[in-house]
Formats: sequence, structure tokens, C-alpha cells
Amino acid sequence: MQTNTLLEQLFPDGWILHAETPEFFDGTAQVGPGPVQFIGTSDAAEVGVDLALTMAKCVLDTVHHHPGRPIVFLLDTQGQRLRRRDELLGLNGYMAHLAKCVELARSRGHLILSLVYGQAVSGGYLTTGMMADACFALAEAEIKVMNLPAMARITKIPLERLEALAAQSPVFSPGVENYYRMGHVNTVWEGDLAGRLAAAIAGLRGQSLADTRRELGRERGGRSHAATVVERVLAHA
Repeated sequence: MQTNTLLEQLFPDGWILHAETPEFFDGTAQVGPGPVQFIGTSDAAEVGVDLALTMAKCVLDTVHHHPGRPIVFLLDTQGQRLRRRDELLGLNGYMAHLAKCVELARSRGHLILSLVYGQAVSGGYLTTGMMADACFALAEAEIKVMNLPAMARITKIPLERLEALAAQSPVFSPGVENYYRMGHVNTVWEGDLAGRLAAAIAGLRGQSLADTRRELGRERGGRSHAATVVERVLAHA
């Protein structure tokens, strides 16, 4: 989905863009009774040191100037930028900084939501979408940590073996449906996106923000052991 189409469907009453580049945008919009801050990546953006710092600044500016305002990440990213410059500058540290800023916002009372409307891959997603209190995706979106050929090269496990495992377990498989089964994606959005967003924000305001992804994964059959193992460890801690 194109960015403008997404914004029109999410914010039918209008929005104000604060910044926009070919790979990034941010702004404010009215959702339900109050404003939200949206921070987005577009055109399958690569998240390098510059974009990570830009997004972190948007988060910190929201914390400083708009206490308690919900933050909505709108994501279309192919992952972290695999460039010599970014690696030499310490891209992992910049992305960790972005993740820390998101956690700071949460600790200051900001609700954090993410919506994948395009791609969501690897580190470009870990530091934003996966840090959210609740993660959502459009049905046509694509979520993955690593494709199977790349996984085979890194792990030295034959591609055929990984393909067989992917057929049996969503942990190895890309796709919104698999991430829903694992409990990471709360719900898949179709139809009235503005209504979905308003309901999601209202729902988060009225409930505990405890991380329930392990339990959801067990209920949905996507992660059958994670919650059980954690419960056993905590019982003997």
C-alpha cells in the first residue's frame, strides 16, 4: 500500500506532516479523542545510522513536547542498512539507541503501537515494531527476520532441511499469518483502518500492558513451548 493511501485510510480527518523524505515520514493526526504521533518508514527503507537517529529524535521530541501522546510506527522496511559506512560507525549501537528511546517513551506513559503496511525485515523492525506494546499488520504485508537461503548460509543448515522445518513450524517461516500464530502480531487489519486504530488505542488504555506474546503463541499453536519453559524457570527461580 502506498504511504498516502495508508494515511488517508488511517486518518480520514486529516493529518499534519512534520517531515518527509523518500524513506521516512512523521507527523500528527487526530484519532478518537486525542492526537497521536506517527513515525514511519516507506519504500522498503533501509535503516542505517542516519535514519535510526532521525527516528530516535522523533521519539524523544514526542516525549519532551507531548507527554503521554500515543506513538504509532507505520513500517515498510527491508531491514538494517548493510553498508560498510554504517557498520564502521557502529550501526548496532545506533539501533540500540533507537530501541532505548522507545522504551523510555513507554516508561513515561506513551502507548506504543506498530502497523506493518509493507515489509518488515530483521533489525529495521526489531527496534521499532517489535518494541511496541501491540503490533498489527495489513493482510498484504510481509514480515520476516531472514529468508531461508540467507539462513542456510549463516547456520550451515542445508536449505532443504530449513524448507522442511518451515513447513512444520511458523518459527522458520515468513508471512503475516505465521507471525500471528507465534503471537507477535495481535491482529491482522482489513477494512476500516481508522476504526481499527482507534479501537486498538482505546483497548490498550484500558488494559495491562504485560507482554502476552508467549501465551498467545501457545494458544495459537505457533510457539508451543516458550510460555511453558518460562513458567517452569520462574517457578524454580
